[in-house]
Amino acid sequence: MQRRYLVTAVGGLAGAAVVFGLGTHFLAGTESTTALDARSTATVDGHKALAANIVEGRTQSKYHPLPWIGVKVSDVTCPSGLKAVAGATVTCTGEKSGGGSVDIPVTVVKASATSVTWKFDR
Repeated sequence: MQRRYLVTAVGGLAGAAVVFGLGTHFLAGTESTTALDARSTATVDGHKALAANIVEGRTQSKYHPLPWIGVKVSDVTCPSGLKAVAGATVTCTGEKSGGGSVDIPVTVVKASATSVTWKFDR
C-alpha cells in the first residue's frame, strides 16, 4: 500500500513539474510577432518599421513575466523604431526596479509586408 502511494506521489510531482516548466517556457518567451498596420508602423531610414512605442511596451511587459524570470524593468525606451528587415537591430534601455539601467538588444527574426517577428535578449 505504501509503495503504491509513493509511486502515485512521485508521478503527481513529476506531472506538476512538467506543467510548471511548460508554463514558465511559454510565459517567458522573448519572441513576438506584431502586425504592421497604421498604428504600429513607422519609417526608419526609408524602411517600414515597427514603431518604437510598440517595441517599448511589448518588451517591458515581457521582460519580467514571472517573479523568477528576469529583472523587473520600467520606463523602457528605444532610440527608434525597429526596421522590418530580417537581422535589423536596435538597443532599448530600461530602468531596473532596484536602481540602475539595463540595455535590451532587440533583433528582427523575420519580416513580411504585413508583420514583423522579433525578439529581445534578457
